[in-house]
Amino acid sequence: MAARAGIVVTGTEVLTGRVADRNGPWLAEQLRQLGCDLAQLVVVGDRPADLRQALEFLAGGVGVDLIITSGGLGPTADDLTAQVVADFQHRPLVLDPELHTRISAIVANLTAQRGWTTDPDATAAATRKQAMVPAGAHPIEPVGTAPGLVVPPPDGQDGPPVLVLPGPPGELRAMWPQATADELVAAALKNADELREHTVRLWEVPESELAALLRDNPDAHRELEVSTCLREGELEVVTRYPAERQSGYQRLHDLLATAYPRAAFSLDGRTVDDLVADALTSSNLTIATAESCTGGGLAARLSRRPGSSAYLLGGVVAYANAVKRLSLGVPAELLDTVGAVSAEVAEAMAQGVRRELTADLGVGITGIAGPGGGTEAKPVGLVYLCATDGDRTLARRLQLGGSRTLIQQRSITAALHLVRELLVEIPPETQ
Repeated sequence: MAARAGIVVTGTEVLTGRVADRNGPWLAEQLRQLGCDLAQLVVVGDRPADLRQALEFLAGGVGVDLIITSGGLGPTADDLTAQVVADFQHRPLVLDPELHTRISAIVANLTAQRGWTTDPDATAAATRKQAMVPAGAHPIEPVGTAPGLVVPPPDGQDGPPVLVLPGPPGELRAMWPQATADELVAAALKNADELREHTVRLWEVPESELAALLRDNPDAHRELEVSTCLREGELEVVTRYPAERQSGYQRLHDLLATAYPRAAFSLDGRTVDDLVADALTSSNLTIATAESCTGGGLAARLSRRPGSSAYLLGGVVAYANAVKRLSLGVPAELLDTVGAVSAEVAEAMAQGVRRELTADLGVGITGIAGPGGGTEAKPVGLVYLCATDGDRTLARRLQLGGSRTLIQQRSITAALHLVRELLVEIPPETQ
């Protein structure tokens, strides 16, 4: 049976959504790369009873080979993970003198570097707290001030070891190689087998349609773990499977490629952002954006990738009609005749920004993101897109629902797909 692990992410700020969980998904992917299947990912607040219950659930109810916790190792009163795990594994906390010396040196160095004024007694107590480890545990050298811990099961009992890691993502990730090299962790993962994961991305394919395709072709995904996620018009099809089922995955891959020759825009997992950036780079082309309702979001998304300065020249946020006229050269009579939210103005914006910034490609976006500003003729969620290289022009009309943010995000994604279509010369009507 393949090795399985459970993760407990601690922190009330994560549980309540004030801070996004960056550790759970990262750990899940690292485990997959090691061939260890993730059974459960649990998020709990800074309450010892809830953490204890999560540990009991994973060890007993799920029966995992390894439990990993993140967070709760700092010097403050709510950092109780080490104590809870020690109690769970029936191991008293004891002071590790050598670890205490090393943490004291780290704290002293940080205090000197940053010019902190600290209370010596409080600092000494906090340092001692972080050097208290469960008896028999294997400390992992601190990256910040908190060590990691590998805590064995109770003496003479079966059960999973608990790998205790700090909450700050940089510290947790830096500790990971040493953690997985620990003999207890390595033993827990001894039955790990290669787990592969592949993603196919579809554009504007309803989940119900894909479900029907899979239902009609059960042999194409038999004994594969297939999950789908629809976001901003894109349908991600993520498949996980052991290495020996590669031929089975190939059948699914071929089915999707055949059923959706145009809509399956990425058969190798690359995102639309990747495809657009790669096409612009390989063709040595430049792009400029003219945006109204998306407020510069398309330019911001294009600029996220390192090296984007090679192809992104810039963008114009043209909310006001005066900016559309003065910065992009949109004719005043066009604005008066058809209005700012129109296919004609979207094209004029795309042509104008391409001309003014001397780019190879220009993109125009105009619409009504809401929640106000809509009319019966032009309701909230109406968006016009245009992408042009001067010779060819692709346009799109969207009628979107949801919040202002969702409308903006979906419009940006749709604009990227329009650029992708222009770059690979796929007419939009074939989608």
